[in-house]
Amino acid sequence: MSHVDFPLHFDGQGRTAQANDDAYLRDLIEIVLFTAPGERVNRPDFGCGVMQLVFAPNSVELAAASQLLVQGALQQWLGEYIVVGAVEVQAQDATLQISVQYVDRRTQLRHTAQFTRAAAGP
Repeated sequence: MSHVDFPLHFDGQGRTAQANDDAYLRDLIEIVLFTAPGERVNRPDFGCGVMQLVFAPNSVELAAASQLLVQGALQQWLGEYIVVGAVEVQAQDATLQISVQYVDRRTQLRHTAQFTRAAAGP
């Protein structure tokens, strides 16, 4: 089965680019992680809001809270597709690095997805 690729773009033939099931799951995780609550009009509670952590002071407590925040959001929004394993969140300077280990419920295969985002400039 194919799905619309994220971010939306066109393939070499001028059609909407497609993603396979594995890439689609990774895209869904990315959407949940980097959507701020309140950003979606019809789903104001959707998202994780981790981008606010880029400028937060680093500490053990913040790292633990961030991991719980990410795990909770992924379980809430993608629980029917994946089983979330380990989550690691690191903020270095103005860059956020997130690693998510998960099991695809459909295939029972374990995957690791890594995301890096820099804070938007002024």
